[in-house]
Amino acid sequence: MDVSNIRAILFDKDGTLFDFAATWVPWAEAFLLRACGGDRERAAVAGADIGFDLHAGVFTRNSIAIAGTPDQIVKALTLHFPDQTQASLLALINAEAAAAPQREAVPLTPLLRGLRDRGLRLGVATNDAEHPARAHLTAAGVADMFDFIAGFDSGHGGKPNAGQLLAFASHVGLPPAQIAMVGDSLHDVEAARLAGMIPVAVLTGPAVADDLKRHAEVVLPDIGHLPAWLDLLHK
Repeated sequence: MDVSNIRAILFDKDGTLFDFAATWVPWAEAFLLRACGGDRERAAVAGADIGFDLHAGVFTRNSIAIAGTPDQIVKALTLHFPDQTQASLLALINAEAAAAPQREAVPLTPLLRGLRDRGLRLGVATNDAEHPARAHLTAAGVADMFDFIAGFDSGHGGKPNAGQLLAFASHVGLPPAQIAMVGDSLHDVEAARLAGMIPVAVLTGPAVADDLKRHAEVVLPDIGHLPAWLDLLHK
């Protein structure tokens, strides 16, 4: 794969632009307790079915909440909430997601401004819903730096399928081979390979380097290392 002519970068959101645990542990606690009327034991049982240990405040490595979509989380929880529709559960998930605290993986404004100053087009493709994704990016003051923002519900599907990625390529008018997809999960790198993009992995999510390096073009500690990596490609 020729990585010397990257003209655009498509980012995953959670675990890539934002630290995963700092955002989604508080979200899981808030959502489960709200859905269970404050009953911690009931919330713990429901949490186990999406790979979240409420008592320890941690996700399991194979948690559906790490790389899955809100729709998939709803399906995993349906039996725990027979009195709620899937639509009402999804609305509750998205409401708590939009309010979840965000901690930037690195200072985003200077990084993204620097990438745009290089002439790169930027986008976000997340398995979160589009509304909370835009809320998070707006709160961080960086939403207007992206040419494209898509969630699982934006009409292109979710990762590891390639729909969001190909929609970004079409939106910016570039061939996929000139776009780097940056993410923290196997879903991200698999989607990049499927779309014909350059898969770049970062270690600010739950996945470990050994899991990612077999599939990614490069594994970086965080997105703050992107400028130096791009400079290396042109030496």
